[in-house]
Amino acid sequence: MVVEGKFIMNKRKVYLFLVLANLFWAGNYIFGKLVVAELSPIQMTFCRWLIAVCLLFPIAQWVEKPAWKAVWKNWPLLLLMGLLGVIGYNLLLYEALRFTTSLNASLVNAMNPALIVFCAALFLKERLSKYSVLGLLVSLVGVLLVLTKGQPGFIFQMAYNAGDLLMLAAISVWTTYSLLGRRAKGIPPIAAIAVSALLGLLVVLPFFLASGNPFPLSGKAVIGIVYIGIFPSVASFIFWNAGIREIGASRSSIYMNLITVFTAILSVLMGNGIEVSQIIGGLLVFAGVYLSANNRSFGRHPRRDS
Repeated sequence: MVVEGKFIMNKRKVYLFLVLANLFWAGNYIFGKLVVAELSPIQMTFCRWLIAVCLLFPIAQWVEKPAWKAVWKNWPLLLLMGLLGVIGYNLLLYEALRFTTSLNASLVNAMNPALIVFCAALFLKERLSKYSVLGLLVSLVGVLLVLTKGQPGFIFQMAYNAGDLLMLAAISVWTTYSLLGRRAKGIPPIAAIAVSALLGLLVVLPFFLASGNPFPLSGKAVIGIVYIGIFPSVASFIFWNAGIREIGASRSSIYMNLITVFTAILSVLMGNGIEVSQIIGGLLVFAGVYLSANNRSFGRHPRRDS
């Protein structure tokens, strides 16, 4: 009974982590709009991760007390993760928003869970139960309802541009980062993020210095960059990587559909309207996540070829 009770507690904690990670990432879209008008993608990426690095190392030392020498021995993997998840994805996302609408970017981003599931099954041999597959499909339908306001056929009538292609590159980069997260399982998660963020920051530093002086910023921009530096950059990455290590990239990816729902909820709280079809779509997303979360195969590590 003690073992079973521990199992249930850990299970709920992992699901909570994944929900919070995507809630904070949804806030990134809201607060990002306050910052992108005053900072370039390079400047925005550098500033958010400078804040994050100042927090990640003390948190890692306090929570994990890692053997830093052992962590740094994995610097090639951590550098690659930094270039992909810390620098690459964010630069591509912010650059994409210069050319495309938020709706188009969200539609392309909604493909990310399915792409992660496919690649995890192909490269990591992760197995999905019928509940996880059903949850993915239900969540995808819900995302389409939210984004198209109940008219999924609108997808085929939209004009796509260079920004949409950049978003395709962005979700490809994030998929690779998520799969690499499983390879870093032997490294304390917060320490791994701290080192990968620092390495990524050093790479982007020369480009930041060459971009000019972005200061002073408005009060709204300062609030936005502080939020982005703390919650999406620190909390979300810690929670996301913890979830991947416990239940795998494919099952964790289904939770990314919550970003669209949380973004819609935050927009309503800020005074924007919402339609019935979007509410129904949001409920479908939560239903899909629930189906995946109640997969009995939780805790079973995916089979890997040696």
